[in-house]
Amino acid sequence: MTAGLFWIAGAYLLGSIPTGLLLGKLYGIDVRNEGSGNIGATNLYRTVGRKVGILTLTGDCLKGLLPVLLAWKLGHAEPMQAWVGLAAFCGHVFSVFLLFKGGKGVATALGVFLALAPLAVLGALAVFILLVAVWRYISLGSIMAAAVMPLIIFFRPHSPQLLIATVLIAAVVIIKHHSNISRLIAGTESKFKA
Repeated sequence: MTAGLFWIAGAYLLGSIPTGLLLGKLYGIDVRNEGSGNIGATNLYRTVGRKVGILTLTGDCLKGLLPVLLAWKLGHAEPMQAWVGLAAFCGHVFSVFLLFKGGKGVATALGVFLALAPLAVLGALAVFILLVAVWRYISLGSIMAAAVMPLIIFFRPHSPQLLIATVLIAAVVIIKHHSNISRLIAGTESKFKA
């Protein structure tokens, strides 16, 4: 029990590291005051540049991937891995270093699910790519990928704990996109430009 709490706390703290904010500051930019104000990869891509956006995506993804892989490597079963992944995700979205504010969690969730359910990621990624290719809205792709992930997990042989963690992650990702949803409805959401 104590070891499990240690892993959950450690994953939360790792997830709390604000990758995008730190990378932006390396370039003299506080991304919270630029573009959408989000510390995630899309805002960094748009405000600082492609390279920094990709680095942010990678860093945020690793924050979800590494603690889950480490928990797996040390012999923790899928239920504990799911809680570790959820903790890393929550760290990113509710960072202790940013007064419990943070990003929208898409890249960190991607890392979590790459470790826990890589085949399910393929399905969600297909939805994301299709929607972004057709409509050019990263937010729409992210929202819909999050929405389908619990369905994919439900129909795969995974633990109930992973399903619960997936539902919670998906719900938070969608809720964190509330302003994007409003802009999508209003027709004012920014389209992705490669």
